[in-house]
Amino acid sequence: MEYLEFKISCKEEFIEILIAELAEVGFDSFLEKEDGLEAYIQEDQFDRVAFQEVLDKYISMANISVEEGRMEKVNWNTEWEKNYDPIAVGEEVYVRASFHAPKEGVKHEIVINPKMSFGTGHHATTYLMLTHLLNLPHHGKRVIDIGAGTGILAILSHKLGAATVEAFDIDDWCVDNGNENFELNGMSHVKMGLGTVREVNPQGQFDIVIANINKNVLLDEMEVYETLVKPGGYLLLSGFYDHDVIDIEASTASFGLSKIDQMVKDKWCAVVFKKK
Repeated sequence: MEYLEFKISCKEEFIEILIAELAEVGFDSFLEKEDGLEAYIQEDQFDRVAFQEVLDKYISMANISVEEGRMEKVNWNTEWEKNYDPIAVGEEVYVRASFHAPKEGVKHEIVINPKMSFGTGHHATTYLMLTHLLNLPHHGKRVIDIGAGTGILAILSHKLGAATVEAFDIDDWCVDNGNENFELNGMSHVKMGLGTVREVNPQGQFDIVIANINKNVLLDEMEVYETLVKPGGYLLLSGFYDHDVIDIEASTASFGLSKIDQMVKDKWCAVVFKKK
């Protein structure tokens, strides 16, 4: 599967805004640069009209210039190794790549070798979701990660004692990468699925449902998420800005889900809901 690559130069204060806007029109991977960002999208998912509408909103204010290209699959482990540093989430979680040395005394160490997949803990949404998961009961629970990317959130749920973990993504690169990361973290028995939540059609209900995607997809799939959450279970959502919470809450409330926790980092938001 080929990706389109867009090297976007802009003012620094508009980088996060453009990432959020482009994520909502289908872009699934980003690299932040000092002078802008690189944005990637599967060729068959690209909507040029929607892309141009995003640029037009900010082009004069942000001094935007764009260089477009096409790319074949590359070794993203090598690319990430150039800039990928380990991160700590509180005092309990340490996320590193296999080429980093282990850290002594860490309760939960997660090894992630990212390819094109989104989710290394560096982005605010992933960091926030990891933090939320630490605060939820996992022992003996059933967990599902929708749009799992690298599989990092599913991996933490497993390490926190979940009895079963399911995960899937729409990107075949993510599926391959997620399965590799599962093996690195002692989860070879878990296989990541391919497709949307409607295509995968998970069976039964779950104690914890995770979806770190983007606002438009979350709103579209909310009715499905509600059916997957057990009564008394939790729904964790991220991939949107803090000013979008009002729309997310309006949707979850209509399905009997109540907000119990919310965190914001770099204007990105992650929210925990509980089913009545």
